[in-house]
Amino acid sequence: MTEPRPNALGRALRGFLADELPRVRSLSHHTIRSFRDALKLLLVFLAGHLQRSAATLDFPDLSREHLLAFLQHLGNDRGNSAATRNVRLAALHSFARYAAPLFPLHCGVCQIILAIPFKRADQRTVGYLEHNEMQALLAAPDRSTPAGRRDHALLLTMYNTGARVQEILDLRPCDLQLDRPRQALLHGKGGKQRHCPFGRKPPRCCAS
Repeated sequence: MTEPRPNALGRALRGFLADELPRVRSLSHHTIRSFRDALKLLLVFLAGHLQRSAATLDFPDLSREHLLAFLQHLGNDRGNSAATRNVRLAALHSFARYAAPLFPLHCGVCQIILAIPFKRADQRTVGYLEHNEMQALLAAPDRSTPAGRRDHALLLTMYNTGARVQEILDLRPCDLQLDRPRQALLHGKGGKQRHCPFGRKPPRCCAS
């Protein structure tokens, strides 16, 4: 059985994920993966909803009715929060903005996608650790072992810099300046970089 030839939606998806996001917009691989996952979830849902192969789906299948059913599926069946739903919808909006000028015959479908509003999400209060709680956290690793010294160094670096977990994971030896002024070069979202000094004094019992 021969494979179906790429239709307009297939070409648009390939151009968006393989060219627009990584090469034109230079987005991080984490953002690209998030957009890819959102589009994949949509295709899988539509294939099951319409009882068709995902390879046969095209722009006309992206009706408002189907898109709203997909967003409802995210909340009801997958248990996604309003914030997660909005992240998925943001990926669809981005795809629609890319596809509209390149596929003018389907501009109306893109307008339908862009007209779907984000759902209001309650903002959670950001918590924090008290001084004694931070002391306990930094004192937890057993620094008599290599693994404990590693964990203590990671926690202390995060405490000093306020870096995100992914920024710590992306940190390389060449990003650290251990001579004064001590600082770390952090690679954030969207390719943004910032220098963070190691100037904050740790809790007394956890100083090295």
